[in-house]
Amino acid sequence: MDTPSFPPHFLEQLNAEPGFDKQNFVDAHQSGASITSIRINPFKPSGIKTDKQVPWCADGYYLNTRPSFTFDPSFHAGAYYVQEASSMFIDHILKTIRPEKEDPIKVLDLCAAPGGKSTLLNSALQSTDLLVANEIIKTRVPILTDNLSRWGTTNTIVTNNDPRDFTSLKGFFDVVLVDAPCSGSGMFRKDPAAMNEWSEGNVNLCHQRQERILADIYPAINEDGYLIYSTCSYSHQENEDILDWLCAEFSMESIRIPIYKEWGIVETESPLQKAWGYRFYPGKVLGEGLFAACLRKKESTGGVSNYKNNAHQKLAAAELDIVRGYVNEPDDFYYFKVSDDWLAINREHKESLNMLHRQLYIKKSGVRIGKLAGRDLIPDHELALSLAINKDAVLSTPLNKEQAIQYLRRDNIDITINAKGWSLMEYEGLALGWAKLLPNRINNYYPKEIRIMTQQASPPTP
Repeated sequence: MDTPSFPPHFLEQLNAEPGFDKQNFVDAHQSGASITSIRINPFKPSGIKTDKQVPWCADGYYLNTRPSFTFDPSFHAGAYYVQEASSMFIDHILKTIRPEKEDPIKVLDLCAAPGGKSTLLNSALQSTDLLVANEIIKTRVPILTDNLSRWGTTNTIVTNNDPRDFTSLKGFFDVVLVDAPCSGSGMFRKDPAAMNEWSEGNVNLCHQRQERILADIYPAINEDGYLIYSTCSYSHQENEDILDWLCAEFSMESIRIPIYKEWGIVETESPLQKAWGYRFYPGKVLGEGLFAACLRKKESTGGVSNYKNNAHQKLAAAELDIVRGYVNEPDDFYYFKVSDDWLAINREHKESLNMLHRQLYIKKSGVRIGKLAGRDLIPDHELALSLAINKDAVLSTPLNKEQAIQYLRRDNIDITINAKGWSLMEYEGLALGWAKLLPNRINNYYPKEIRIMTQQASPPTP
């Protein structure tokens, strides 16, 4: 295979970077090797067979071959997420900085779509912890919302805001992840076309944008809270130089993350402030290019006052009783309405939700349960995928793989009907969504916007 067409002077610049091995790097890009990795959802046990574990993430696994995930019902049920292995290092950072059995924390994923790192963070959190997943670009919010809904947890809020909108939330978050927009050189092997879009000018523009984003979000980090910073770039300007700037501008403290030599990760220090960073080079790690670092905030930039919402919604007791019947452990939740939709979030996050509602544009809160029509609930798709659903309160219809694919396409399902009413459609014990069973047909309520569109034959599942 020919040597990849790296941008002019790109390799020469990388020669000066810590741990860079030019021949090894070129060979890795020249080999055409495709590395496929998934991360298991710890909240949704499944029979997925995996091969080799990602060393820095207990739920991450490499696959020997890449199946068509589109035609695996377990994927649509949220049993796992297809994620690049290097980016799973964020899990190792979070578990390093947060010992077990600490007080509940509030975590922000600032640049969250499509949701890989948000579901990664969420897997490491307890229900008493809160995750806010924000996406700046409006058109990318739906995929973020869908992926978090598939994950099934109820301690999440999805927002669509610019980083500067968080400035007023002083000291609100204990951990902030900024997976910053970058020049993307770490994705050259995965997406060779990205080489044609890379330029030194774009690296400089990204550096400036990263500084703006970090300056905007800094006040929202609590004193002694943590900033996890990552890019998919190899450029010094977007990595170690940013660490030097953070330490000099804000007096942040660099946190050294323990790693093992056999992982192949290169530990670096920034030239001026000696801040620790971690570089991932294809060929040295089984993954793509990544840079990650963790810093601690050592000052207070003020706090946001607690907001007590005295104008609580007046919820009809009879309606609330109906809704609570569809929720497992109903006393653990705070219930509210948005238009005609009933929603619920873990009770611990009620005041946080009220506070965020005053400052941010919220797209998803906890789990959307559904609408009431008289004494009947029209259940929402989010409820079907949620861990909070009371399965004793609903019908369940098991599907084989062929039937599950028919359902996910919104086709007619070849199945014998033995009941009537709303039913969870399940594949191997995992909920896929809702259908309404009628005496002579099945009304398929799988959401149109996420249905399978292709007609490709179903390959083996992972």
